[in-house]
Amino acid sequence: MDELLDRLVANVGVDRAVAEKAVGIILAFLLKEGPSDKVQELISMMPGADAAVQSAGGEGGFGMGGIMGVGTKLMAAGLDMDQMQAVTRELIGYSREKAGEDTVGEIVGSIPGLGQFI
Repeated sequence: MDELLDRLVANVGVDRAVAEKAVGIILAFLLKEGPSDKVQELISMMPGADAAVQSAGGEGGFGMGGIMGVGTKLMAAGLDMDQMQAVTRELIGYSREKAGEDTVGEIVGSIPGLGQFI
């Protein structure tokens, strides 16, 4: 996950702590809303991602508005709208590199509205 965080810092311009929090929030959402076996497979390919998910997932709030709830949590973590979209795109791109297009496509396709953010 260090590689992903480095990419987020360099390409999105967020600090490392915010990047880690954002990744945790997004992965926790994917785990809750997507095919858990595929998301867990993805998480297992990112050393350190489990801890980020557990840190973010314990806060709740996803039930309220799905993707909108994620947006609210990401804003609270310090991201603006452009940064949210950029972080999501970087995370999905990195995920495709690690888990492959089929796995990531299945995850994204299973969550209504997610495709518009990537």
